[in-house]
Amino acid sequence: MQRIPLCMNASRLGFFNRSILTRSTAFTSPYRHVEALSPPQLLKLYGQLSKSRLTLLVVLTAMSGVALSPLHATVPTLLSTAVGTALCSASANTLNQLQEIPFDAQMARTRMRPLVRRAITPLHAAGFAVAAGVSGPLMLWTMVNPTTALLGAANIALYSGVYTWMKRKTIYNTWVGSIVGALPPLMGWTACGGQLFPSSSYPIHLFLPSFISSIPVDTALIDNVLAPFAFFMLLFSWQFPHFNGLSHLVRASYAQAGYRMLAVSSPRKNSLVALRHAVLLVPICSVLIPLSGLTTWTFALTSLVPNMICTQAAWQFWRIGGEKEARLVFRHSLWYLPVIMALMMLHKQGVDWVKWLGIRDDDRSQLGISD
Repeated sequence: MQRIPLCMNASRLGFFNRSILTRSTAFTSPYRHVEALSPPQLLKLYGQLSKSRLTLLVVLTAMSGVALSPLHATVPTLLSTAVGTALCSASANTLNQLQEIPFDAQMARTRMRPLVRRAITPLHAAGFAVAAGVSGPLMLWTMVNPTTALLGAANIALYSGVYTWMKRKTIYNTWVGSIVGALPPLMGWTACGGQLFPSSSYPIHLFLPSFISSIPVDTALIDNVLAPFAFFMLLFSWQFPHFNGLSHLVRASYAQAGYRMLAVSSPRKNSLVALRHAVLLVPICSVLIPLSGLTTWTFALTSLVPNMICTQAAWQFWRIGGEKEARLVFRHSLWYLPVIMALMMLHKQGVDWVKWLGIRDDDRSQLGISD
């Protein structure tokens, strides 16, 4: 039998040890090496960190505040508001993901996020969040106005700080999250120069329907501090049917990840809250919004159709509480908001769309001029 030598060649032994160390490190290293990213790959990852679809919705709701404001905005102000709002949203969403890496890894819905799958380093993502979080409010401050910038900064702090922390502590995180989602329209409103709080210069005006008050509407009073409050309440209440329906569908994942959600602790109360706010949307649309001067009172009637459809779905969700009913509430919430926004634009106070489209020319008819 061949005898095994007690001593080995030093170079061979060194190579053997290095190869073992290399293989061992490859298996035990907590982070794999991240290759250099091309510009298109980097932009894609930034979009995922920003939750691009959610950021787009935030920008659109901010622009709805601009569109429904009686005050005019210049093109630079409009663009600066859109870009600044997008940067604020991108920063908030990235900071949120940075804090939730271990929790997102436990949920099928979120386990493919870039930080979870290590497509980008936490340090790189933090740098992106800081850059967006500084440049967004700074752009709003310098190009729009300080009030809009403060609202943008408040949104970052509320979402990435308070809301993200509360998700693992208390079921009331949803109420804070709804405040965050209701702030962008106020940013659009203030970007045009609108006020948020009443004062001697900006008192609250009530726009009563014509069968109660025969006084014609004074369009100079439409810049009314009750209007942004009505807008805020619309977005605030809409989020409960939207989120409570979704959270019911993924409540098992929330429970696994350790999130404190009402859908996990009490599915019955979760559906009740969704129904409560679906019902609350009816007086918001049919009383508060036209009373504030945002729309004419015709909106009170036309908004009843989508509100009744969504309320009926929320009622079924509360009565039965099944997956099918939760999914229907969530799907209704997806089309509800754009439909309501479109109706608000259609019935915007002080706008004659027939004349604006050129279908009727009042000036020519009053002068007796015909073609």
